[in-house]
Amino acid sequence: MSIHLVLDDVAATERLARALAPALRPGDLVALDGGLGAGKSTFARALITERLAATGRSEDIPSPSYTLVQTYDLGDCTLWHADLYRLSTAEELAELGLDEAFSEAICIVEWAGRLGWSRPDRALGIELAFLPGDDGARSATLAASGGGWDWLPDALRRAGCVPA
Repeated sequence: MSIHLVLDDVAATERLARALAPALRPGDLVALDGGLGAGKSTFARALITERLAATGRSEDIPSPSYTLVQTYDLGDCTLWHADLYRLSTAEELAELGLDEAFSEAICIVEWAGRLGWSRPDRALGIELAFLPGDDGARSATLAASGGGWDWLPDALRRAGCVPA
């Protein structure tokens, strides 16, 4: 399943993330890709904020650019947020422990293209890109693989995200 969306502004990117957040379960990977400044961190923060709010918590959501991984206890499961931008070898990737997290936690991975062979078959890939000639708009291409994403079209409709 592949869906293309136009996100008019930062608020639209955040709406998309908040729409997907409640449906994610342990074993789900949201694999974010796109250039610098395309909205990966904005998306991840909005999704994490929404999941934490569902548990009655509010926290600052730091970028894991330097720590590489941040984890959040959601009560019924753990959410891992990883940023792979600074990784350069498969050994560095293996040291993060993502393999175990992929099966037991909800995972959001920025710069997911760097997962290479370790990317699970079951994932929701989201490619964010700048739209030419528009300072704030982005495109988002969602590609679900591995099954279990049947809820995606309904979640997008509820959020007012209409495929382009």
